[in-house]
Amino acid sequence: MTRVLAAVELEAAAELLASGALVAIPTDTVYGLAARLDDPRAVEALFTAKGRPTSVPIAVLCASPHAARALATRWPPAAAALATRFWPGPLTLVVPTDAALAARVGATRGVGLRVPADATCRGLLGRSGPLAVTSANRHGDRPATSAEAVLDALGAAEVAAVLDAGPRDGEVSTVVDLTGDGAAIVREGAIGTADVRSTVSGS
Repeated sequence: MTRVLAAVELEAAAELLASGALVAIPTDTVYGLAARLDDPRAVEALFTAKGRPTSVPIAVLCASPHAARALATRWPPAAAALATRFWPGPLTLVVPTDAALAARVGATRGVGLRVPADATCRGLLGRSGPLAVTSANRHGDRPATSAEAVLDALGAAEVAAVLDAGPRDGEVSTVVDLTGDGAAIVREGAIGTADVRSTVSGS
């Protein structure tokens, strides 16, 4: 049976993640399904629980820009400028990383990194370390924006616990690919294209 944890029960959530379990967590956009990043079996279980093809990469959430930067093998000026302006916040930066890490989360060109603007989420990340996180729903369905919606979408079989911090607004993060020349906007979300481009042009 899936446990529903209050927002203050960060240690319990971190312990479950450390054991290899999957935990649904609040972010600043939607609820995400999380696995310990350095546990390949847990990340594999994340793909299975969501029904997500392994060719569709999973993003990585970090507690701070410093923690995110540590995962990258290259940090272009555009990444520095965008992170300074929009992190913590709903912006995912796809940057080059170690090949083994990229393969673990289903990426080829680079891994999407984000520092969320949610105190509960960052508090958990500070205890757990970086987490592989995808929206807490079946692949192709609408993202879950509450603990109740997570339970409805995924059920008790795959998810050990839901860290309940109330409803989310449901507006997804903007994704910017910085693995090539310039900055390619893969998905426009909470941060507009014009804001991304103006920030990159000034970097």
